Amino acid sequence: MAGLISYIEALDKDLFRVLNGTHNALFDWLMPWISNKYVWIPLYAFLLYSLIRYSKVPAWAVLLGIGLLILLSDQTASGLLKPWVERLRPCYDPELEGQVHLLKGCGGRYGFASSHASNSFAVAMFCWLLLKDSVRYIGWLFPWAALVAYSRVYLGVHFPGDILAGALIGIGSGVVINFILKQLTMTRWGKKTL
Repeated sequence: MAGLISYIEALDKDLFRVLNGTHNALFDWLMPWISNKYVWIPLYAFLLYSLIRYSKVPAWAVLLGIGLLILLSDQTASGLLKPWVERLRPCYDPELEGQVHLLKGCGGRYGFASSHASNSFAVAMFCWLLLKDSVRYIGWLFPWAALVAYSRVYLGVHFPGDILAGALIGIGSGVVINFILKQLTMTRWGKKTL
């Protein structure tokens, strides 16, 4: 088993070298912006408006769901896995010293799993499940989440495996919170609302 884990880690580092090593002036300027959560505040406001306006869920349930979503997604990635797994970020990995294209600060010491990937995929899945029948093109949130996740590898602060784990946590969180909202709203009104 240890040999398999070592093999997967070696593949992950090789893929990181390829993805992080392919850089250019445009992406060097763009990726820090894409990775900045504050840049996306207008998108989050639009999504909140859409969820309240077009989903079949009462506003209180949307707000509760968003709170639970970020709590579950972010805390699983950052609060639980990072301190438990203790996998160094690429920018702290001694094996990659001098090989990481690092554009800004490295962040915390550990990177598994990526909370940027987890949170962006959680938002994408949650919104898609609630809006897929009423808002056209809501599926564009998944390429957006993938771009945010990729920016973390480009910036040198996550391995691709960190991103994959974060994406799976986010997607799972979106499904779980959607299920909880269904149960809450069905119990509250005695009928299916989602």
